[in-house]
Formats: sequence, structure tokens, C-alpha cells
Amino acid sequence: MSDERQSHGKFERWLVPAAIVLFCTAAFYVSTTFRKMPPILKRGIQPSDFPQLVLIFLVGLTLLMAWIDPVRVKDKLQNTVWGTFALFAVFAGLTTVDLFLALSVFALALTYFWGERQPVVLIGVGILVPVAVFFLFDQVFEIRFPRGVLTNLWYG
Repeated sequence: MSDERQSHGKFERWLVPAAIVLFCTAAFYVSTTFRKMPPILKRGIQPSDFPQLVLIFLVGLTLLMAWIDPVRVKDKLQNTVWGTFALFAVFAGLTTVDLFLALSVFALALTYFWGERQPVVLIGVGILVPVAVFFLFDQVFEIRFPRGVLTNLWYG
């Protein structure tokens, strides 16, 4: 293997674990800004506890993966991978407008970007799944989401 390919593989070997750890670190920081529930209203855990536990678990699994079964890159990353990273940035930007608008656009664009062309599948992933997630959390778990363009239509 040429020196260029070896150094390229070493960079990409650490790119995915590093990206996951950076994302989890940023999300953990955001979760520290959640308001605390007063002790009298607290039923179980604080709003920030569950996401923080999940993020710590993800970082642990990522580090375990990097140690036990590291990514072995033979070829450079495909454009679909870089495009997926770009879609994460679009998702982050759209969440300032509305979380479910961002989720819908992200899911639809990612599905299309990775090769799905059937309209029924695209509509299902881009519209039906985010709507189902919204109603599951809103109606079943009784968790209200941040207000945005679409959620204002529901919450009034």
C-alpha cells in the first residue's frame, strides 16, 4: 500500500469515532442547559438525565469500538458520507426554525441521497415517520417539544 493511502486510512480510521464523540460532547453540553424540575414536581429523573445517560453510553460504545474493532478504511470516503455530514449541518440549522420540519427534511433528503427513489417510501420516511414520532411523544409520553413553525400549529 502506498504511503499516501496509509496516511489517508489513518485519518479516516479516527474520523467517525471522533465525529461521534464531538457530537455527543456538544449534545451533552446542550443538555446541561435544560431547566431543572423543582423537587416537588420531580417524578423520577431530571429532564437532562436521560439524554446524558444515552450520550455517555454512545461515547462508551464508540471508544469500545475504536479499541476492539477499529474502522479499517481501504478507500477514501464516498461522496454520500460527506453529503450525510452536510445534511447534519442542514438539520442543525433547520432546528432553529422547527425541530420536526428539520427532522422531516433531514429524513427525506437522507433517504433520497442514499438512493431511494420510490415516492411512497420517501413520503413515509419524510412525513409519516416524523408525524408518528411527534404524536407518540406528545400524546403517549406527554412530552412537549420546543415551539416552532409546525409545532405552533398543533400547540396553538
